[in-house]
Order: sequence, then structure tokens, then C-alpha cells
Amino acid sequence: MAGKLKTLVDYVLIGIVGFVPIVLIFQIIVYVQRFLKNFVLLVHGRYDNPLITVALFAAAIGLLAYFGKLLKQDRAHLLYYLEALIQRIPVLSSIYRVTRKLLRLFLTRNESQLREAVYVEYPKDGMWVPAYVTNRIGDCYILYIPTSPNPTSGFTVMVHKSKVRHSRMNIEEVSSFVISVGVDFARPEDVETLYK
Repeated sequence: MAGKLKTLVDYVLIGIVGFVPIVLIFQIIVYVQRFLKNFVLLVHGRYDNPLITVALFAAAIGLLAYFGKLLKQDRAHLLYYLEALIQRIPVLSSIYRVTRKLLRLFLTRNESQLREAVYVEYPKDGMWVPAYVTNRIGDCYILYIPTSPNPTSGFTVMVHKSKVRHSRMNIEEVSSFVISVGVDFARPEDVETLYK
């Protein structure tokens, strides 16, 4: 009886692990759908004519594309004025500055940005974890160590470059490794280099 119960619990846990990614995707889809629905209702609720709704959406997309083009060419003057205003508000300026740096770090494709994955011994010697290099100051690496299964929570540490081993994984592969709690390991050959 105990063996059958253990087998049943194992199957349930495997089912949960298999089902969680599907649920997360559906949650994201439902969130985006609700956001878009509320936006459409906000616009369409004020104007009964569907052409006005379509025109407002087209104008919003055009405006965002225009600002995107200006930002890419580093000429978005209106955005700079808004940033200057936000920079004067004490708490909001800190939040805005950090958020902007994080978004640029993870979303930019600029090669000058540090988009590198490494391994570091954490929380003690002999235990290797993947980490994102977020900054370098001299011989010191500033690393973000994500935690499984949610890579947005984690730890920021500073280590000497001698304590870091370079990984063949890119940022996306490290994120997949962390989210899958190690099941999706894109570069298993890295293990040999860690335990030489």
C-alpha cells in the first residue's frame, strides 16, 4: 500500500511539474488579454463609432513606433524632459533609474552591454551556480545569481574574477536552466570544466 501511495505521489508531482509551465503561459495570455480588453473598453466605451477606436489604436501604435525610432537614434527630446521631471522626485528617480538600467541590460542587443553568463561557487565552495554578469569594476565582477524556479528573485554578489568560471551558456539558456530547475541544461559539457 505504501509503495502504491508513493507511486501515486510521484505521478502527481511529475504531473504538477509538467503542468506548471502550461499554467504560467495561460496566466500570461489571460493577463495580456485582460489588459487589452480593458484598454479597448476604455477607448470604445467613450466612442460608439468603431472607426474612432481603430483610428486611436493606429495613432497609439504610430506614436510608439515614432518614439522607438527617436530612442534608437537617441533623439527623443520629449522623453528626456519627462526623465528630467522624474529625476527630481526623490523615490521615483531611484526606482526609474534602476529599472531603466535593468531593462537595458536584459533587452538590449548592444555588444557593449555585458550580457555574459558565468559560474560562481555559491553559497559555499564546491557548489556551482550560474550567474549573470551585470557589471565589472576592475578585477571585481558584480553578479546576479537567480534562484529557481523564479529567476527574478535572487542575490547580487561581488566576487574577484579568479572566483568566476566562464560559461558557454547565453542569458536565455541560463534563464531556461533556472526556470526548469536544472532539467533544461543546454551545456552539460560545462560540468567537466567546473570539477577538474
